[in-house]
Parts: sequence; structure tokens; C-alpha cells
Amino acid sequence: MPASFILIFTAVALVAGSAIAYLIGSAAILTFVSVDKAQFIAVLPQRLFSQLDSFAFLAMPLFILAGDLMNRGGVAAALIDFCMSVFGRLKGGLGHVNVATSVFFAGVSGSATADAAALGNSLVPEMEKRGYSRDYAAAITGASSIIGPIIPPSSIMIFYGALMETNVTALFAAGILPGLLLAAVLMGMNAYYAHRDDHPGGKDMDLPKFWPSLVRAVPAMMLPVIILGGTLFGFMTPAEAAAVAVLAALLIGLAYGRIGLADLRESLIRTGVMLGGIFILLCAISTFSYIAALLQWPQAIQAVVESWGLGPTGYLMLINVIFLCAGMAMDVKAAVALFAPIFVPAALLMGIDPVHLAIVICFNITAGLLSPPLGAVLLILSTVVDMDYWKLIRATLPFFFVEVGILIVLTFVPEISLAIPTALGLR
Repeated sequence: MPASFILIFTAVALVAGSAIAYLIGSAAILTFVSVDKAQFIAVLPQRLFSQLDSFAFLAMPLFILAGDLMNRGGVAAALIDFCMSVFGRLKGGLGHVNVATSVFFAGVSGSATADAAALGNSLVPEMEKRGYSRDYAAAITGASSIIGPIIPPSSIMIFYGALMETNVTALFAAGILPGLLLAAVLMGMNAYYAHRDDHPGGKDMDLPKFWPSLVRAVPAMMLPVIILGGTLFGFMTPAEAAAVAVLAALLIGLAYGRIGLADLRESLIRTGVMLGGIFILLCAISTFSYIAALLQWPQAIQAVVESWGLGPTGYLMLINVIFLCAGMAMDVKAAVALFAPIFVPAALLMGIDPVHLAIVICFNITAGLLSPPLGAVLLILSTVVDMDYWKLIRATLPFFFVEVGILIVLTFVPEISLAIPTALGLR
């Protein structure tokens, strides 16, 4: 079976809208047959099981469930009230509130799309009411939502760590400084725009009182502290921390009076449906990775890169371009699952630190959610805030370019990502 047929089949299936998992799996099986490796298909069931038999994967469904329960439990409202009591009095204060809420929300949901949906529903209308343009309110909401998958706990880091056999606890530690750096830069941009465009400041009478809002937000803010403290200092594994997160999410939701049996049932169903899609994708990727290893594609990629004279840094920049383009048009986990097994082994053979590489890829693919033409955060925000899609793209471009700049900094300065894992002895 010629390679051209496989390429044409893959392209047609992709254009036709076939699910990525089925597309990857069928293309991998066709490749087995076309290169006369069909006898190895008999080993696939055992390989698929061994690929999924990872303790790190146990954390992923629990963190997804915990994030969904927190979203239903009124956590976003409590965090927004607290951040407004702190930053609302500053000029452009609601922009700072938007970023700060995303930082706290990152430790709860770990998802950019969940952050964008929650804050798009609550903060964007509030910013409009207080005199901000809808363009700016939606743009900073989208930009700050990218913090979600970077500051731990992060489902994409768990997914990557399990897929590429990288220490998930080290990835959690490595994501802290890049996430805080992104938040600081976004707050700086907000301060600049606030003075340039004369954004409004808060009014004492319209803002929540500090102490009551703090008391209400403490349970939500303590959850990331417990998760990070437990995992980084060795008291809990990521899977155990995820179980604690589910229990805490239930208790917090009950304390806020927002979670009932119906909500728990819906969360369990949603988590199950999401996991079904993820594990089907993982099976397809495992099949693809197997034929790639048999054909020595990582070694071939390394040889091509060396022939181009790129070196480790040049190869990292090439990876940045590939994953950024993938993030523009694909689901985050699908993009990681498709491209990481192809390009990561070659990077490791070149001596690139696996934790640094993971943070660069996770930041990269997440930033792609804010980029046209099909950035998921843009699509969600345009729907939630009822805004023209192309107008939203124009408003978010300055933030997107700044995030690409931060990505380049993280690529060339690995110490930002590696400082905390090194200090904690996780490398």
C-alpha cells in the first residue's frame, strides 16, 4: 500500500471531520500493513494495556471531576468577590481582578476553556457595566484564561506526564513560575491600557467588603495550597492529591450551598464522557507510537535536525512553531497526543531537559487556544459574550503576541521553569 494513499486517506478523513482518534488509529494500522509490519499488530492489545497502565492517569479523571464540581459549587463567584475587594479600587481594577481570579481559578479547574466560560459569563458583563468596552473585557478574559493550564494542578500536564513518562510532580512545580510570570505581564499590560484608555477605577460602595469576601473565598484558595503542598513536599502523590481535591470540592460546594445530588450526577456523567474520548485517543496514539518506534522515526527526525544544523535551541524553536500551529486548530490533548510522541523523543536524544521541554510544549499548545483561526478560547468567548468572532480576534492579538514573547523567553531561559523543581530535588 503506497504512502501516498495513506496521506490522501488521512487528508480526506481530516477534511471530512473524522474524529482525531479514529483518524490516527486507522492511519497507524494502514502504515503497519504498508511497511510489511502487520505481524506486530498481534502485540497491540498488550501494548495498549501497558501504555494505559500508568498511575499518573489515575489523577486525571479525579482532577477533571474536582474541577467540574468546583465550577458548579460557586467557586468562581467567591474568587471574583475576593479579588474585587483587593484590586477593584485601582484604576483598571477589574482587569486586575480578571487576571488575579484566573490565577486562583487555575488552582481549581486547571482548564483554559473552563476559565474562559466562567469568567466570560460573570466578569465581562460586570466590566461592561462599569465602563469597559466589550472588546477589551473579552480580550483580557481570554488572555488570562491561558494561565489555567500552566499553574498546577493542570490536566494537560498530567496528560503529558503520563503519555511521555515525565514526573508529574516535577511538572506541577515547573509550571508555577511561568504561570505567575504570565499573570504579572498581563497585569502590567492592563495597567498600561488602563492609563492609556482611561479605564474606570472601582467605587467603595460597589465593591464587596474585604473580610467577608476573604472568609468566603478561603476554602477555594486553600485547595490549591493543599494540592501543591501535598505533592511538592511528598505527602501525597498526584493521584492522592486529586482524590483529596474531589472530597474538598464536594465539601466546598456543600458549604456554599450550590451542589446537590443532581449536580454530582451530572459531574460524574460529564467526567465519564470526557474520559472515554481521552482514552480512545490514547489507544490510537499508542498504536501510532508503536509503528513510529518500529520505523525509528525519532532517530530519523534527529538526523534531519542535525543535518540542518539546528542544535537543541533551534529544535526547540521548530517545536514551538509546530505546536503553536497545532494549538490553533486542534484540541489541546489531541495535539499533544499526536505530535509529542513524534518530536519529543528526538529532543530528549539531543539532551534537552524533559521537564523544561514539557513546560515549553504545554505553554505553547495552550497559547494556541487564543490564536486564530480556531482557537478554542476565542470560540467559547465569542459565544458566551455574544461578540463577533473576528472582532474578538483583533482585540486579543496584542495579548497573544505578548504570550508568544513569554514563550520565547521560557524557551531560551530554562531556569525559569526548572528553578522550583531543582530546589525541591525533583530533577
